Order: sequence, then C-alpha cells, then structure tokens
Amino acid sequence: MRDVTWEEPFCGEGASCFRLGTDQEGNGYIAVLGSEEHFLTDSREALQQLIRDIKAGKADHLL
Repeated sequence: MRDVTWEEPFCGEGASCFRLGTDQEGNGYIAVLGSEEHFLTDSREALQQLIRDIKAGKADHLL
C-alpha cells in the first residue's frame, strides 16, 4: 500500500464523502470515504486543475 496522507473527508449532500490525499512523490489521490484502497491518482498539478475546472462549472453538464 502506498503511503498516502489523507485529508479530512469532504462530504456533500447525502452520503457522498470524498477524501483527497498526497504522497511523498508528489502524487495526488481522490477516494470515496471508507474505500481509500480504491483511488484515482495523478500528479498533484493534474488533480489541482481538475478541481479548478469543476469549480469553474466545466463539469456541470454531468449533474
């Protein structure tokens, strides 16, 4: 298992709770709370851009 430092969970409405994490190699991680062993990973910069794009509304068509 990778040595990931997880942040406190971010929970939206309902039961959708996500965790963000990083490792010593500069990778970023996103996982569902309670299922951290199943994660999405990419560079920190790529995940930062993903979050910026979501906040800018570029994924609103998925709602």
